Amino acid sequence: MPSSRRTVYEALELVRHTGRWPIAFEFAWSGLIFANLVATVLESMPAVVGAYGPALALFHAVSMVLFTVELGVRFWVCTADATDRYVHPLWGRVRYFFSTLTLLDVIAVAPYWLGVTLDLRFARTFRLLRMLYFFGYGDATESLAAVFYNERKALIGALITMMFALFVTSSLMYLIEHPVQPEQFSSILNALWWGLATFATIGYGDITPVTAAGRVLTGIAAVFGIAMFALPAGILASGYASELKRRDFVITWELVARVPVFAKLPASKIADIAGMLRVRQVRAGEVVVRKGDPANSMYFIAEGEVLVDIKPHPIRLRNGEFFGEMGLLERAPRSATVSAARTSRLLVLEAQDLARFLDGNPIVRETLTRATADRLLHQQEVEAMAAAEPEQRAS
Repeated sequence: MPSSRRTVYEALELVRHTGRWPIAFEFAWSGLIFANLVATVLESMPAVVGAYGPALALFHAVSMVLFTVELGVRFWVCTADATDRYVHPLWGRVRYFFSTLTLLDVIAVAPYWLGVTLDLRFARTFRLLRMLYFFGYGDATESLAAVFYNERKALIGALITMMFALFVTSSLMYLIEHPVQPEQFSSILNALWWGLATFATIGYGDITPVTAAGRVLTGIAAVFGIAMFALPAGILASGYASELKRRDFVITWELVARVPVFAKLPASKIADIAGMLRVRQVRAGEVVVRKGDPANSMYFIAEGEVLVDIKPHPIRLRNGEFFGEMGLLERAPRSATVSAARTSRLLVLEAQDLARFLDGNPIVRETLTRATADRLLHQQEVEAMAAAEPEQRAS
């Protein structure tokens, strides 16, 4: 049962790396979500509802059943999450329920089953967020939310500045235009509507100045509005870039810090080696390194599991472990084939980067050399035992 749960989990949550059929299913599922979006638009048109009302209602019912079944399956397999966030059979599922995407999924299907009379058909569009994760933009969406939170003070400051400028400009326009256009600029509130349209450079034209001073003020407000709207855009763009770099660096830093060879290094040294790593995604069954190939890099397992093909019993390496260093230190070809046991994310350290780092850290070189020697000795012992087994059976 756990293996089947893991298989279904990877098909649903890691679909881009699990094979052709899960990808085909996800494309079909995304098509169903998009069709629901189209149906939501059509159901707002009385003429269409009058002609195709029963068909739209049937499509709505079938979609809700399918979405509910999918949601139930996700609850069943969420405990197989590779990060162990939902590993507990009860509290893990409670935590999964309160995750953002799951809550939006529940909002999309719950009104149908609860018989809510309020028209909440638009809630089905929340399922489009699943498509973001399928096409690989899930982390980017989470990062954007983090940017809004991290830059909240700067954004609030920009908003307050904008509101102050809007109020002052609209008040001045009221004083200038009210004597000649008492109906158009009857109050500061009306002038605020003019100010908002001008600052946003929309310029509806329903309220316009006629005096020379009013037109000059309008030009100033339009130019100032461009600067005001560009300010929060710049804050978000800068914060978004910083957040992406920070997330990647933190994940890499934590992984390197868990490796015994680097665990006792100061933070600055860990940061140095973390900056040298690059990410590689591998699918289940994909060969990472092949026996006999030149050794040009070593690997850290950020997420997943790999299989080292050593006779007679392959070795499994999991999160936080590393491989490929033996060939680099011994300056020898790969001694074993390593393949992904399941979909995994690896961090790759190139040979020249490792050599440069070890030259400046002789203690790490000694530790890594000793660990490599222990691994090599263990591998030789295993191979010797495997070679001796036929002789023992014959005797």
